[in-house]
Amino acid sequence: MKTVGITGGIGAGKSIVSRIFQTLGAPVYDADSRAKRLMNEHEAIREQVIELFGAESYDQGVLNREHIGKIAFHQPKRLEQLNAVVHPAVAEDFANWAQEQSFSYVLKEAALLVETGSYKSLDYLILVSAPVDIRTQRVLKRDPHRNAKDVQAIIERQLSEEQKAAIAQTIITNDESQLVIPQVLRTHAELV
Repeated sequence: MKTVGITGGIGAGKSIVSRIFQTLGAPVYDADSRAKRLMNEHEAIREQVIELFGAESYDQGVLNREHIGKIAFHQPKRLEQLNAVVHPAVAEDFANWAQEQSFSYVLKEAALLVETGSYKSLDYLILVSAPVDIRTQRVLKRDPHRNAKDVQAIIERQLSEEQKAAIAQTIITNDESQLVIPQVLRTHAELV
């Protein structure tokens, strides 16, 4: 079974592309949602998050993403420390999950596959690409609690699309001028 990463900057459309793969039968591991679950349920991770970001990191026992995000995306060292806590747990969770799948390939959807180097443990990498202005508009529409400055701070913490494109085997362009489904179908045909 092939392990396939699907990555892209915030607002690029990774989740939409992943859902298309899912309709084709491919199992998709959503690293972001699994990380949130681990941060809520894994006691050792909870303790480390509270140590890094304070008691406000959890509101009535539930991860306070807004609080953590405001600190982490404006203090790169804190973001690095958070990633050092969460990413190894997600990698282990993905490995266990992948072993349970029976399709010819599995997808791991994650924004920071290249930044963390975790793409190296995968067989194939797909980049979902879109211009920064379109990505920013999408995020502002999707996440009303964010402002343009927040989105820009997140984008600045991620590698550029050019850097990711140099590593990816396939680029799916999601710029609202090209059809995405035919691009996914071509990639799916290569992978099966």
